[in-house]
Amino acid sequence: MKIIKRGFVAIPMVFLSLILIPLVASAQNQKAQAPNQVLGEVQFIGPDKAEKTAGVWIDGQYVGYVAELKDDKKVMLLPGTHEISFRQTGYLDSTQSFVVEPGKKLIVTVRLDKDPKAEYSTVTSEIKLKVTPERAAVFVDGSFVGYVKQFGGMGRGMLVSPGDHHIKIALAGYQEFNTDVKLLPKQKITLKTDLVAGSITQAPPAIKQN
Repeated sequence: MKIIKRGFVAIPMVFLSLILIPLVASAQNQKAQAPNQVLGEVQFIGPDKAEKTAGVWIDGQYVGYVAELKDDKKVMLLPGTHEISFRQTGYLDSTQSFVVEPGKKLIVTVRLDKDPKAEYSTVTSEIKLKVTPERAAVFVDGSFVGYVKQFGGMGRGMLVSPGDHHIKIALAGYQEFNTDVKLLPKQKITLKTDLVAGSITQAPPAIKQN
């Protein structure tokens, strides 16, 4: 009688294990795949240098420049409609609304038109930047002019007209940096700072000016 009872109990246990193991494995797989199934990817293509180095704003937030937004910096968004803007010095701003679908890739080709009203000074001053992160956006007098890496290193600098200018450097996840400069004709200066990660309500980082 004991042998029959043991066999009777063992059969349901094996049967239950055959059911439960696939269910647990299925739940784990679904949990692992959930982020990719919920989010949609946006890939940017810039045909020319102007488009490749253009700044990208999504729903009003700067996220980087076109050429870098891939691989570990690829853009993943929640499904729905998002407003995406592209800005470049000497070009008209381009803003469009795009619909992002869950688990799908949206490919956006960047097209920019030159600004017929753009003016360039014949006499300039130069500002070089030694700032980290190098992908942070740079604004002069409220206008986007590029990202930090474009204005640092040998033979690279930001040409501006002489006089007073307000410089802002910003990147999502870091405290925004602001400073004012007064430049003489043909004067060259270097601005140095490290953006501090954290809340924008904290004190701004110190800056060195040469």
